[in-house]
Amino acid sequence: VAIGVVFGWAMITALASEGLGELAIPVVTLAIVVALAGIAGVVAALLPARRAARLDVLAAITSE
Repeated sequence: VAIGVVFGWAMITALASEGLGELAIPVVTLAIVVALAGIAGVVAALLPARRAARLDVLAAITSE
């Protein structure tokens, strides 16, 4: 998100002579997208984390 905002600012700066001069950053929308992405990441990690928590480490090492 930060890189996208920086690239947007760079494009507005580079194209200022073409008539583009105002940068509008939708802060609320970006915050919602980042929050939803974080929640999706946590939900996606739940199943593998539960499986890893149940794994007997010593049995896994000896079976290899």
